[in-house]
Amino acid sequence: MRAIVTQSGNIKVIELEQPDPAPGHVLVRTEYSAISPGTEMGFVGRASDEAAAIGYSAVGIVEALGEGVADRRVGERVACYGVPYVRHAEWLAVPTNLTAVVPDGVAPEEAAFGGLGAIAVHALRVADLRFGESAVVVGLGILGNLVAQIAHAAACRAVGYDLNAERAAGLRQLGGASAYAEAAALEAALPEATGGAGADAVLLCASGPGEPLINKALEWVRDRGKVVIVGDLTMNFSRGLMFAKEAQVLISRAGGPGRYDPSYERDNRDYPLGHVRWTEGRNLAAYIRLLAEGRISVRPLITDVYPLEQAAEAYANYANKSARTIGTLIRYG
Repeated sequence: MRAIVTQSGNIKVIELEQPDPAPGHVLVRTEYSAISPGTEMGFVGRASDEAAAIGYSAVGIVEALGEGVADRRVGERVACYGVPYVRHAEWLAVPTNLTAVVPDGVAPEEAAFGGLGAIAVHALRVADLRFGESAVVVGLGILGNLVAQIAHAAACRAVGYDLNAERAAGLRQLGGASAYAEAAALEAALPEATGGAGADAVLLCASGPGEPLINKALEWVRDRGKVVIVGDLTMNFSRGLMFAKEAQVLISRAGGPGRYDPSYERDNRDYPLGHVRWTEGRNLAAYIRLLAEGRISVRPLITDVYPLEQAAEAYANYANKSARTIGTLIRYG
């Protein structure tokens, strides 16, 4: 099978052996896989001279079942999430805990972003927002846009902020959330959006030097509010600003409980719902449900679809920091 790898900072398509599904896993014929620009471009930049697989979010058709699989059927479309089982490749062998059935009516192109959807859902769970509370989302790339849309779908007051005016306008056009491209405009709107108390949470979905953004977020949150680090930010900030409000600075790790636990992922042993209500797999399914119910939309964010053979061109758009590039898919077969 063909797969995308990075080697010495370059993107290549190479031949690899097709995987076999282990017990509890399913074999998936990939239709689309989604590029995660923050995570993947950082990995490409650090790549050694050893070829390394990239990618973690895809959609495809179940073609075979591993031993013991009873909750998936051959022919079903599933969204898939999670390294090392999911990557940019023609075939994937994935634990069923890391899949969610995609119902009729949900476009596979949108379902392919399930990994990013699960990360967005988990970030909001870390923020622990309740009905009617407010969230400022900083960085309106594909992940931040999803966070803002899902917050609005959960009846929170969502406000977006991105220095790119087109991205701010894109969120406004989806409806429900306000968005700004200037800090002064955002700050002028916050009193009305938050009832004058400050935001209940600020979710930082940007990457790079964190100190200026985190300090601003500590100014924007209410007393005892939360700042949630979602993007790849450095973690320097003012203790004085944090102390003045007894604010919490939290980090959101990937798609939720189960991530990086071999017993949950490799061995496909789910956590009892009574002990862990929302695992990464259940967060993935929640994202698919939001699509199915029409509460969020990803299609307007898909700016590029490339066939597998043109993978290098897809990544070059991000490397060149093209402002118009938001959501990119790799198409198979």
